[in-house]
Amino acid sequence: MNDNPIGVFDSGLGGLTVLKEITSILPNENIVYFGDTARVPYGSRSKETVIKYTFQAINFLISQNVKAIVIACNTATARSLELAKAKYDIPIIGVIEAGARTAAYTTKNKLVGVIGTEGTINSKAYETEIHKIDKNINIIGKACPLFVPIVEEGWADTDVAELTVKKYLEELQASNIDSLVLGCTHYPLLKNTINKVVEGKINLVNPARETAKDLRDVLTKNDLLNQNNLGQAYYKYYVSDIPERFASIGKEFLNREIEDIDQIEIQKY
Repeated sequence: MNDNPIGVFDSGLGGLTVLKEITSILPNENIVYFGDTARVPYGSRSKETVIKYTFQAINFLISQNVKAIVIACNTATARSLELAKAKYDIPIIGVIEAGARTAAYTTKNKLVGVIGTEGTINSKAYETEIHKIDKNINIIGKACPLFVPIVEEGWADTDVAELTVKKYLEELQASNIDSLVLGCTHYPLLKNTINKVVEGKINLVNPARETAKDLRDVLTKNDLLNQNNLGQAYYKYYVSDIPERFASIGKEFLNREIEDIDQIEIQKY
C-alpha cells in the first residue's frame, strides 16, 4: 500500500499550489490529482452543495486506490473536512489547520488578516482554528472573489491584479495586521503582487507549504511513506471539464508541463 498514490483534489486549479509543495517535500510519492473544473468555484456554493461535491471527489480518489487524501481547497476543507474524516476510513487532511497554526505562532501584534472565498470567510474556519491556539488573536476576514478569475486568466502579475489587491486589502492594511493568511489555494500565485502592495510589511502565510508538512507527518505516523520510488514518482491528473485549459494554465502553477490528464464524469461518484 505504501506505493499507492496520494489523492489531492480542489475545485479547480488552485490545489496545484498544494501539489507543488507536496512534490517538493515528498518527492517519492505518487499523486492522483482531481480538479472539479466543471463546477469551479466552490466559494459561492451552499454548504450542502460543497459537501456533496467533496464526497464525490473523495469517492473518485478512493476508486484510484489512494492511501491518503488532501482536500486542497479551503472552502471544501471548511465545509466538509470533519464530516469526511468521520465518514471515510482513510487519512484525510485539509489546508486550514496548518495555515491557522502558522499564523497564530508568527503574529507579533495578535492582528491577523485572512483572505479567501466567500464560503471560507463566512465559515470562520480560520478564526476557529486560530482561537484554539490563542483566543486573544484578533482575526479580520475579507472575501476576495475576483482573485480566482484573475489568477486563472494568467493576470497575477498585471496592473489589473495590483489594483484589485489594493482595493481588497485597504481595510486590512488600515487595521495594522502583521500577518495575512492566503486562505485560498489560488492566492499564492498573487504573492508577488500582494507583497508589492503591502510593501513587504505584512507576513504572508501560505497554507500550502504547511499542509505538505502535515501530510508528511500523517504518512510517517501511519507508516505509509513510499520508500521504494526514488526518482520514479508519477503524477496523474483528472478534471471534470476542459482538460486542455487545465493543462495550459496549470503549467504556470507547477512550472512544468501537465501531460497525463483525463476528463471524468464526476457525478457518477
